[in-house]
Amino acid sequence: MYWQEDTTEQEFRVPDDFADILFAIDCKQLPVDHAHALSRALERTLPWLAEDERIAVHTVHAAGSQNGWERPEHGTDQPLILSRRTKLTIRAPKERLALLQAQLTGRTLDVAGHPLTVGNGKIRPLSNQTTVFARYVAGPEGASEEQFLAWAAAQLETLGINIRKALCGKSTPLATAGRPVHTRSLLLADLTPEQSVRLQQIGLGPHRKMGCGIFIPHKGIDAVKKSTGD
Repeated sequence: MYWQEDTTEQEFRVPDDFADILFAIDCKQLPVDHAHALSRALERTLPWLAEDERIAVHTVHAAGSQNGWERPEHGTDQPLILSRRTKLTIRAPKERLALLQAQLTGRTLDVAGHPLTVGNGKIRPLSNQTTVFARYVAGPEGASEEQFLAWAAAQLETLGINIRKALCGKSTPLATAGRPVHTRSLLLADLTPEQSVRLQQIGLGPHRKMGCGIFIPHKGIDAVKKSTGD
């Protein structure tokens, strides 16, 4: 009897040249649409942040509607109530992690008039999960779902990633000081672990400091409707 399991994922070791750093925060609420305000608050506090294109800032995420609480509609005028478990997450190259920890811990940011005090940070490695999801990807303005997927496929091909399974989600505008940034959510499945990590490291499209193009591990296509609603 000869039996060979597919051990590609088990053998692959996630490199530590990039990681997420999760900061505890003390903040009662933020606007649901806070991507631009958070980006500017961080850059005012750490001016060098804007110059490092490798660094990405996750939007602050809270749980979806549950236990009688309804998540507000997307907008800068809608408050998102945060819990003590909510984190501020920044994805950065290894050599920047200690600097972020040293310069952000204990600082209070002004995010659209809301004070956000940053606590200690904890390093979390990237995932080798082969299904990943981005809540916001800034693609061509006015593109249809089919046009957006074609654009994403072309962009991913330059990274050596051929789409096997992709699901494009709802369109969400992110407010800025000028024109809004038009985004869509995007789920990719059946990547190799190497492709998944490469995509998490590099991201897709512009506006990484506003939380765009940042991929996180996901349970799979069957659960995507729940995540796009969160």
